[in-house]
Amino acid sequence: MTSTHRPTPFGRTLCAMITPFTGEGALDLDGAQRLAAHLVAQGCDGLVLNGTTGESPTTTDEEKARLVAAVREAVGDRAALVTGVGTADTRHTVELALTAAKAGADGVLVVTPYYSRPPQEAVAAHFLQVADASDLPVMLYDIPGRTGTRIEPDTMIRLAEHPRIVAVKDCSYDFLGTQKVLARTELAYYAGCDEHVLALYAVGAAGCVSTVANAVPDRIAAILAAFDTGDTTRAAELQLAVTPLTEAMMGAGLPGTVTAKALLAHLGLPAGPVRPPLLPAGRETADGLRALYEELVSGS
Repeated sequence: MTSTHRPTPFGRTLCAMITPFTGEGALDLDGAQRLAAHLVAQGCDGLVLNGTTGESPTTTDEEKARLVAAVREAVGDRAALVTGVGTADTRHTVELALTAAKAGADGVLVVTPYYSRPPQEAVAAHFLQVADASDLPVMLYDIPGRTGTRIEPDTMIRLAEHPRIVAVKDCSYDFLGTQKVLARTELAYYAGCDEHVLALYAVGAAGCVSTVANAVPDRIAAILAAFDTGDTTRAAELQLAVTPLTEAMMGAGLPGTVTAKALLAHLGLPAGPVRPPLLPAGRETADGLRALYEELVSGS
């Protein structure tokens, strides 16, 4: 069965990759290369670097660029690289987008300016200025729970007219609004909430940007692959099977960065500590995550 989904400008199964650090908290470029290669080998055809899961609020502009360049060297053309450039400052965001192009990124992830809560006209102007400044295609990031401001569906429809605004990472929790935009634009939607991977894909999304994929990239890829073959029952089974781990990683009150790094450490994959103000997962949380991971992989 051939997929009828819209084009996938950055791949289908994207991992919102953590940023590995050394034990002393420095950027671990060797670890980043090894983790990226592992994720691609396990089914990810795209990686999102320097997002919130990648601890972008606490990495420098130079670290962000070095990470992109190192991961590009590691994965070559086997995966698309999208890098987060979103800040609360339009000028700074433009600077990061221009640097991302030089570092080897295939696209940029641009979040709604946070804290200042700009009105929709200002939100649109911010994204358009970034899209005009760089030749890289843009993935809009709609996550009002973090930024305080959403990209309203009508604003999204307007932004879709720009030739370089091609995709959306959707964490809006507004399924009706998402369908409205899907019906009226050619934007490639990516589920940014792991519990919505299959649901959004079923109504025409291009794929997902998954934090849970740091730990189980093959399981996330399998959900979409099963749907593409027409085995919707199997796709649903796979989505439900990963739900307990998704809840523990994303819905237990800790950032996904913290839980993903705890699991990667258990798996012997590069991760390292989190940077303040984040704190590592406690022993009880880490043990619970490991138990759910082992239960998931043993049930295959």
